[in-house]
Amino acid sequence: MLRHADIWRAIDRLATKHSMSASGLARRSGLDPTTFNKSKRITKEGKQRWPSTESVSKVLAATGDSLAEFVALMGEENASILAQRVPVIGYAQAGDKGYFDDAGYPTGSGWDEVLFPQIGDQHAFALEISGSSMEPIYRDGDTIVVSPAAGIRRGDRVVVKTKEGEIMAKELSRQSARKIELASLNKDHPDRSLGVEEIDWMARIVWASQ
Repeated sequence: MLRHADIWRAIDRLATKHSMSASGLARRSGLDPTTFNKSKRITKEGKQRWPSTESVSKVLAATGDSLAEFVALMGEENASILAQRVPVIGYAQAGDKGYFDDAGYPTGSGWDEVLFPQIGDQHAFALEISGSSMEPIYRDGDTIVVSPAAGIRRGDRVVVKTKEGEIMAKELSRQSARKIELASLNKDHPDRSLGVEEIDWMARIVWASQ
């Protein structure tokens, strides 16, 4: 099971690896210098707080370390427990037949794999973004991790596959028993409204490596 302490340990070790304090690492990553302070790791109510996926993504981009290296820093002796291998394919390929089953779970062959922190969803998968249709949120070359098991609420960013094979990453604006309304991440592209009968599956984006 992934613990708060494992993530914070990795951040501290990453800072040390690059000869910085946690504050220096935050500053180098374009974050507020206090982002990783000890006081920010616990809420006012005394509950442990997770660092945001956005802040971890920025740290990795600033240092050049991979997600697999970050996972190893959580505790090398427990890396196999703290991480899972996530299948990954190109965004354009995702609409082809043979990559997903009827429930939207990854299947078949042709997938590469990346190491990702354990999120408790054995069916999680990753897509490599191509093109500019999702800028400025996701850019060409970014990788997004998608969890079919994650709950979806209004405002979440999701990947939707239609029964015609179209794959799209959008923001869920509204969902009813008959249709879903999706806001485009790139305002140069139109929003979409789809009947539930048109949708093969929809899953939430839980991570973006940018």
